[in-house]
Amino acid sequence: MIHTESENRAFHTLLGDFVENILKYSDNPGACAQYITTQIRELIGVRLVALVSAEDGADHTLVGICPQRKEAYWKRPEIQKFVINMLTSTVPRLINPGTDPSGSLLLSIGIGTSFVIPLIVGEERVGMLVLLDLMEEQGATIILEALTRIARILALILKNSLLYKNLEHTVEIRTEQLAKSEERYRRITEGLTDYLYSVRVENGRAVETIQSPACTTVTGYTPEEFNADPYLWINMVAPEDRKLVRERVQQVLSGKSIPPMEHRIIRKDGEVRWVTDTIIMLRDASGSLVSYDGVIKDITERKRAEEAEAKLEIQLHQAQKLESVGRLAGGVAHDFNNMLGVILGHAYLVLMAIDGTHPFFENLEEIRKAAERSADLTRQLLTFARKQTVSPKVLDLNSTLGGMLKMLQRLIGEDIQLTWQPAGDLWPVKVDPTQVDQILANLCVNARDAIADVGKITIETGNCILNEEYCALHAGSVPGEYVRLTVSDNGCGMDKSTLAQIFEPFYTTKGVGKGTGLGLATVYGAVKQNNGYITVCSEPGLGTTFMIYLPRYTDKAERTAAGRAGEPLTGGQETILVVEDELAILEMTTKILKNQGYTVLQANTVGEALDVARDHAGGIDLLMTDVIMPEMNGRDLAKKLKNLYPCIKSLFMSGYPADVIAQHGVLEAGLYFIQKPFSIPAMVAKVREALDS
Repeated sequence: MIHTESENRAFHTLLGDFVENILKYSDNPGACAQYITTQIRELIGVRLVALVSAEDGADHTLVGICPQRKEAYWKRPEIQKFVINMLTSTVPRLINPGTDPSGSLLLSIGIGTSFVIPLIVGEERVGMLVLLDLMEEQGATIILEALTRIARILALILKNSLLYKNLEHTVEIRTEQLAKSEERYRRITEGLTDYLYSVRVENGRAVETIQSPACTTVTGYTPEEFNADPYLWINMVAPEDRKLVRERVQQVLSGKSIPPMEHRIIRKDGEVRWVTDTIIMLRDASGSLVSYDGVIKDITERKRAEEAEAKLEIQLHQAQKLESVGRLAGGVAHDFNNMLGVILGHAYLVLMAIDGTHPFFENLEEIRKAAERSADLTRQLLTFARKQTVSPKVLDLNSTLGGMLKMLQRLIGEDIQLTWQPAGDLWPVKVDPTQVDQILANLCVNARDAIADVGKITIETGNCILNEEYCALHAGSVPGEYVRLTVSDNGCGMDKSTLAQIFEPFYTTKGVGKGTGLGLATVYGAVKQNNGYITVCSEPGLGTTFMIYLPRYTDKAERTAAGRAGEPLTGGQETILVVEDELAILEMTTKILKNQGYTVLQANTVGEALDVARDHAGGIDLLMTDVIMPEMNGRDLAKKLKNLYPCIKSLFMSGYPADVIAQHGVLEAGLYFIQKPFSIPAMVAKVREALDS
């Protein structure tokens, strides 16, 4: 075919035109393969040209052949074995069947000089060009060189053509699958109330979404509205949940499976609803995501039930915590209060016997203060647990609070302004005055600690009525008439997480050693024990306001005036029988009462008390007895002594919590009771009150 230099040049020119024309067929794999084989056969002059693909290097597929009528000839076993042997070749080869052993199979069927051109892209074999039986052997070397030059171009064209063909095939399959899926989707979703949707995915991006008719029931939007607005699906998600939904959708588009997600949506009518979105992913044979289906179910009622259940669990947890603290306080109260009573009593006795210049006076005063603080700690625990013994009295709250102002000012310091704003015509309340002291002192200390330097604390009173609408929005409140006590400050304020815990026992934001965490818990317990209600409003940097609502007292009764501080101890000359199973308390109480001028009879047991009462020649004016004793409780003892001394009066004392004492009936109206531990002034005053009743 190629005999002269001019023919050689003409051959290379034709070859260049051939390569340029190939590109016109790159988007049609079949036409491209046919053009390549036809043109090479005409240019070179061979019996048969075949283009095969062999991407896996172990097998081959015929892509194009010229002449096409020779396809049956191509399938002859000798040619197929030859081609398979050549698949491992990495360089173009000129094969002379007469001299090259590789061509022995060809020689057996009369095929002469042939060419094998591997088509390689990088290190990947994509196919092979096979030319069988060169018609004129002259110029074979030049032909091999020319074919070698265009081999890389042919390899690239073949690879792209095959990719295009595979893509077309994939698109056909996916189109058919999508049509079937859409039909199945329509059949399934019609009539369902849950909101179903299907999203088609291409290259990791959502390109089409189909909504079921139930989307209107769940969201208020029609399928047409979703189709018209491609961002409606995310815009209807509640703002606080959008980040979560976006992140989950991105995970799905990247091919990751996700668990069902719960979030809120805003319906077209503005109503906020809870939904759960369950996504099922559809992948192709290679594992790539082609679509995903979702089911959106309205779970609003379930979420409301869960929230109600969670609130009940919180209340139960709080009640259990309250009960635990109560059991702890009640368990130690009796013995602890008895021991503190002995310490306080003897400290008072010694302090009364010496003057302030004595070298031990300050030490004894510190002992007394420490014992009183310890007793107060026990009372706080009992108050929070609502087990503190209380003696409610009808009070004019303005008068009671007004008498505390000087003490409160000393408590908060001179740098903080204390403002008192009493309301006129304030309704009476029935509450234990000592608990009013506890409430106000704890709130003012809390306000003081919230103020960094100079600040202001305001105490206000007023009448108010809580209606049913208010109570429906504020858990724990009950409709009715109340006296409102407000304590506000301009301190640092509190955030929401702190507000949620302030009434929990032992919770404190103060440093180690600067707070027990019982102050506000004590306030809460005292308010609840008096059938009251407490709220708090606070924001960081804007201060805090506590509002306490105490029920209005409506029965006709005289109000109790605020007591005068510093009243002198008043004794007497009456005869008192003291019954106490704790010997140390018995001795101490006897000594205190004798110092006040009383004649004291003492007994360490109930049996001993009855014997002393029978043997005593004179009268007995007062029985001062412990409530709970081994042989008989104090109330029953009082009844027995009433038979011997009809005019005897009784004063009960105990270190047990209120719920235990109440079982013995000593907290009933008209009876006199004093809680251990007690100070000498408190005990002497209570004895005098009982005797004078």
